Amino acid sequence: MIKRLCQILEMIRFSHTLFALPFALMAACMAWLVPLLKADPVAFRISHLLGILACMVSARSAAMAFNRLVDRKIDAQNPRTEGRHLPQGTLGSGSVILFTLVSSAAFVASTLLFLPNQLPILLSIPVLLFLLLYSFTKRFTSLAHFFLGTSLMLAPVCTWIALRGDLLADDPGDLLPSLVLGLAVLLWVGGFDMIYACQDVSFDQHTQLKSIPARIGVPAALRLAAICHLAMILVLLGLPHVGRLAGPSLPLGWIYHVGLLGVAVLLVYEHLLVRPDDLTRVNIAFFRVNAVVSVGLFFFVTLDLLL
Repeated sequence: MIKRLCQILEMIRFSHTLFALPFALMAACMAWLVPLLKADPVAFRISHLLGILACMVSARSAAMAFNRLVDRKIDAQNPRTEGRHLPQGTLGSGSVILFTLVSSAAFVASTLLFLPNQLPILLSIPVLLFLLLYSFTKRFTSLAHFFLGTSLMLAPVCTWIALRGDLLADDPGDLLPSLVLGLAVLLWVGGFDMIYACQDVSFDQHTQLKSIPARIGVPAALRLAAICHLAMILVLLGLPHVGRLAGPSLPLGWIYHVGLLGVAVLLVYEHLLVRPDDLTRVNIAFFRVNAVVSVGLFFFVTLDLLL
């Protein structure tokens, strides 16, 4: 039983929760530390922190396990993915289906930790269905990378709604900081997923799966990914100033901007690692660099808000 669970966690790459979780926690720190309109900040509750962690882990687990189920036949044909657990028979479909159902139920149940705010439980099923839908997007659109980005964008936005959503009726603009942070996540994920998809251009074209690299070629896709990451930095530069438009002002100063400079350097490094004629370092660019980007940005945002 324990061995099978470990295999499932390996299959869904549980450690890669680091991509989205720091942005959810970033939004939580912003929600807890930034005052409401004519009111004090939202009070910190341990139940809310546990709810954020439980929702993030269970939602991602359900989405990743479902993705492996949906793609198992495609993975078996792709030399890069034929060694995954389902194509190899290391895990059976029944075990993965059960894990997906349990994770989905756990996600919905975790939203109860935010009561009396009812928005999380009301939004849980639509959000879950949206996350699961991503697994089908490569069948019908080349923009699947941005669909994935939108899925991860929900991490900060839904966290903000869970903590401050019952107050949005009085001040809808209060949601703006989480939307700006979410837009940065969308651009970041869309960019690095394009880089990752460059590995499968030949296979995608042969099997008629859709992706931006398969549609416009690797060199153009890498340039578009770089544009996305530049846009991400520009969006994050605007984050401290959202209060001029609507919602609360974020007291982010020099510490935040130092962290943002570090993120920009890391993204430049990521693009230097990958060239159209050399994709051998895609995994380093995709997994290691982006984990440091998300964790590092969370650290600097939180530190700036606390000091």
